[in-house]
This record gives sequence, C-alpha cells and structure tokens, in this order.
Amino acid sequence: MKTFAPLLLLAAALLATQMFAADQKTPNPDVVTASPLPKATVKTDDLFPPTVLAKGKGFEVNSKQLDEAFLNFRTAAASRGQPPVPDDKRLETEKKLLDRLIVVQVLSRKASATDKAKGQATADKMLADFRKQAGSEEGFKRQIAALGMTPEGFTAQFIERAIVEEVVNREVRDTIPVTPEQVRKFYDENPKRFEQPENVRAAHILLATRDPATNMELPPDKQKAQRDLAEALLKRARAGEDFGKLAKEFSQDPGSKERGGEYVFARGQMALEFETAAFGMRPNQISDLVVTKYGFHIIKLLERNSAKTLEFDKVKDRLRENLQQEEADKQLPTYLEKVKKEAGVEILAEKYK
Repeated sequence: MKTFAPLLLLAAALLATQMFAADQKTPNPDVVTASPLPKATVKTDDLFPPTVLAKGKGFEVNSKQLDEAFLNFRTAAASRGQPPVPDDKRLETEKKLLDRLIVVQVLSRKASATDKAKGQATADKMLADFRKQAGSEEGFKRQIAALGMTPEGFTAQFIERAIVEEVVNREVRDTIPVTPEQVRKFYDENPKRFEQPENVRAAHILLATRDPATNMELPPDKQKAQRDLAEALLKRARAGEDFGKLAKEFSQDPGSKERGGEYVFARGQMALEFETAAFGMRPNQISDLVVTKYGFHIIKLLERNSAKTLEFDKVKDRLRENLQQEEADKQLPTYLEKVKKEAGVEILAEKYK
C-alpha cells in the first residue's frame, strides 16, 4: 500500500512552493532595424534582486522563493477556512517553509532515474484522479486557483513531491526490516483495529442543487429542472435500465460517476438522509428520490456486509507496510538532518538560523 506518510513534514512546502522560469530574448546588437527599438521594461527583480537565504551543493534558496512559498501557504490555508498566520508567528512559519524548501532541493538531487520514473508514474495517476474528481478540466483549474497556484505550477510540484517520496522510500522506509512475527504480534495485540463495522455497497445518481464552482444553491427554476430530470431517471432505473450506465451518463457526483455511482460506506460517513435510506433498503432495491443538501439522489443498494473482524491473511501485507512506515516516520527527522549536512547546507540569513 502506497503511503505519503513520510512526507507529512514536507507537505507545506511541496504544496506551497512555486518556482517560476522565464525565457529572456536578448536583442542581437549586430542586427540593424529601421523600426525604433522597444522601450526596455524594468523588472522588479532588476531593481530588488532576491537575497540568497540558504545554499548547499548545487543549489540556492532565495527570498523570492520563500515569499512565494509563504504567499501560497497563506492562500491554501485561507481556502480551507483557516485563520491567517499571526504576525508574531510569521518568522516561525517562514523558518519551517525555508527548511522544507531546502529539503526538497537536497532530496531532489538524490533522486535516481528509477526514483524519477516511479514518481512521475505515481503523480500522473493521482493527478488524473484529481481531475476526475473535479468533474472537468475547468473544475480542476478552479480548485488549483483557490490554492493561489497555476495548473502548471501545481503539476510540477506534485511530480516533485512524488519523486522526493520515492527517494525517502528507497533510503529510509525500504531499509527497515519487519518480520512476520512482528506483524502477527501486532495483529494479536490490537484486535479492535481490525474490526470492520457493518457497511453497505450502494450506487447513486446525483442531480446537484448547488453550483459546483461557487457551492451556492441553484435558483428555484434550475432546481425544479434537476428534480424533473431525477424523476425521469428514477422511472428509467425502475424500468430495468442499467443503473451503472445511467450513473456514468447523468450523475453529477464526480467522486463516483466513473465507477457507476458506487460507494462502500459504514454508518456516520454519509449525509444522514442518504445513510438512512441506504441502510433501510434491501439488495437490488432502488430508492425513492432522496433529498440532501447536495441535491436529489437515486440510490440502488448493491450489497450489505455484516460487522466482522478482518482476517490476518487479508491484512498482513498492508499491516507490514504500516509498521514499516511508522518506524520510517520516527527515523525521518534524523535522516533529513544527515542529508542536509552531507549537502553542505548553510543558512545565510541570520534571522532564519
């Protein structure tokens, strides 16, 4: 089971750092032209060149990069409804962001060709999933814009994050031995962790009553049109049409439509109205219209699963990886300090030391 747990310490930088590069065209002094030369544009960086804050073997981190990281960090926090960083905490936050910028630079330079190929493949798959969940390319771009980033910048950073993770996995996680006896001992001593509550597998078709871009309720006439369509689809589903195909064609839930509307969930994981309807149905039964704050749902119950304890043979591989990951998390800070020392990292700005 792939996990990003080792990089929790890096997440802020990897989602907040943004690098920009621009190709500059230099006029050829040997070319004579009758047209007047364009007026030179003075760039901010020319007037106020970035200050190098830290350096190591083959890289530097400057004030512009840190400013961009802080801005994107603040924007991402605001998009999640979190309060802004107070003035008395800004320096502490900047120190952490600078450290993460340094770590990314150091680990990126340790990446092998295999690390890069694995990271690229992982990033491509997860970015494709993000786009699918967003419902459209425009929806994906809106979500990225809410983080204060461009799709290109977000994609580049996501790939970088995945590559850095491969380096950490190779150099830390994959070196940690976990014996079958350790796995069995953990399973036997923690029975509650392997209890699986009653759950259902259900498919649904959603006709949304909120604008996906603004999350505002649709006007009454559009809500009525959605209800009318939902009622028409309910008739088609009850007449025997393939429910999964109807979900793929008409459902407005980007998280499930490509799976034919399917979810597997226990109690307490869905909107109460949705949960109550699903758990009150028989397998293959199709619900009446169910109304939640998200819109109109048509639900088909596919399977009901009783509470049970997961068998050891079914969880042992995942459990071994989790135990390995937990130990890697403990070792990560020491490892990062070691690789920074090997890279000759120096903090040049006094206030960040």
